[in-house]
Amino acid sequence: MPKAELHVHIEGTLEPELSFALAQKNGVSLSAETPEQMIAAYNFHDLPSFLDIYYAGMSVLIEEEDFYALTMAYFEKAAAQHIVYVELFFDPQAHTSRGVAFDTVIEGIYRAQQDANTKLGVQSNLILCFLRDMSADSAMKHLLMAEPHLSKLIGVGLDSDEHNNPPSKFAEVFAKAREWGLKLTMHCDVNQHNTLEHIRQVLEDIDVDRIDHGVNILASDALCDLVKQKNIGLTICPVSNQFVVQSLTSTEIKTMLERGLMPTINSDDPSYFRAYLNKNLIALQQEGGFSQEELSTLVANSFKASWLTSTEKDQYLAGLNDYLAKCA
Repeated sequence: MPKAELHVHIEGTLEPELSFALAQKNGVSLSAETPEQMIAAYNFHDLPSFLDIYYAGMSVLIEEEDFYALTMAYFEKAAAQHIVYVELFFDPQAHTSRGVAFDTVIEGIYRAQQDANTKLGVQSNLILCFLRDMSADSAMKHLLMAEPHLSKLIGVGLDSDEHNNPPSKFAEVFAKAREWGLKLTMHCDVNQHNTLEHIRQVLEDIDVDRIDHGVNILASDALCDLVKQKNIGLTICPVSNQFVVQSLTSTEIKTMLERGLMPTINSDDPSYFRAYLNKNLIALQQEGGFSQEELSTLVANSFKASWLTSTEKDQYLAGLNDYLAKCA
C-alpha cells in the first residue's frame, strides 16, 4: 500500500550499525561495545528517559556526509516499505550545541532528499524542529539561521521535554515562521503534564496546521470539535506510545475515527523503538483488530493531513485508491 509518513525524526532513525560506523570514522567513543549492547540499553519508561539516550546517540553525527548517510539510510527503508512521501523532522539545536554548523546539518539532509526523490521515488519535505527545553531565544536564533535555507523547508515544529515548556513559550518564534510562509506543528505527547492546556494553546493561541501525537485530545469534547472544525491532522505514533502508556492506543485511535477526527499513523523514532511504519501498522492491527476500511482511512489521512498541494494530494490518493481497488 502506498503510504505517507508525517512524524519521523531523522535523528531517531540512527541505527546502531551506522552509529558504530560513524563513531569509528569520527573517533567518537561509545558506551556500548556492540550494536546489540546498544539496543539492549534502549530501556525507556517515559519521555525524559528516552531523550537522554536519544541525544547521546547524536554524538557520532559530525560531518555533512554523516547527515547524508543517516537520511539516505532512512529513505531506503521507507522505499522498501512503499512509503512514497515523507515530512521529516530534524533538530538543529541538538547539533549546533555540539559545535556542528547548521549548514552542515541541513545540506547533508537536503542532498539525501534530492537523491531519494530521483533514485528511490520517495518525495519528501523538511520540518525544522525546535527543542522546547531550550530557550525561545535559541529557537529564534535557529529560525534566523534557517532563513538562507527557506526553500528547503516546509514548516517548523516543537519537540523534546514538555514539562514546564508550554507552546506559548514559543509564540513569537512560530509567528515569525508563519510570516515567512512556513507551516506550523507542535508535539503534544501522550499523558504529559498540562497536556489539555497545551493542546488548547496549539489550537487557539499558536494556530497550528497540525498536531503531533495529541491522543489526550479525546478528554475534551470542545478540543475535539475545534480540531475537527479546523480539519487538522493528528500524527499518532503507536509503538512510541506503548513505551509511555503500555498501549499502542488502538482504542483511542478507533475513537478518533468514530468521532470524525483525522489521526495518522507514524513511526516517530523507529530505530530506538525498533519499529518502522509498517511494523506500527501491523502491531496496531494486532492490538486493535482494525477493519480494512479503517486501516485504509488511516493511510489516506496521512496524505490528506500532509502539507502537499491539493493536486499532489489528489495524485497520491488516486494511487492509494488504485491499490485498494486491486485488493478488493
